[in-house]
Amino acid sequence: MKKSTDELLKQLKRKSNIEEFFKENGSELIFDSLSEMVTFYMNQKGLKKADVVRRSMLGNYAYSIINGNRKKPERDKLIMLCFGLKLTSEEANLLLKKSSNGELYVRNPRDLVLIYALDRNQSVIEANNKLEEFGLDELPLP
Repeated sequence: MKKSTDELLKQLKRKSNIEEFFKENGSELIFDSLSEMVTFYMNQKGLKKADVVRRSMLGNYAYSIINGNRKKPERDKLIMLCFGLKLTSEEANLLLKKSSNGELYVRNPRDLVLIYALDRNQSVIEANNKLEEFGLDELPLP
């Protein structure tokens, strides 16, 4: 969190559009659960559950995260969900942090490739192709 609560409140009072506030300050918000945070990103980006699940390539595992039935998802699978949610690497790190998984670290070669792919809105398959190209462990596909 970079902004003070007072600063956020002042910005909110100046905004005529709450959607704009959420877009600009989503990373400043505190969520009670991982599921709540995932739902926030889905709503913010106008995504449907089925589209997120399809893009993540996780099937029922993704539904269990979204619905709050899986409290501590595996790191790689949560990263795959980040691709499904069309998150930036910064947003993905917030989600990873909320789930008590290690954040993506640019000095780690595998994480570097994942950061690159997320920030370019690539798919899980495209990320895996790039990981394979560099001889790095791929994200687990079903």
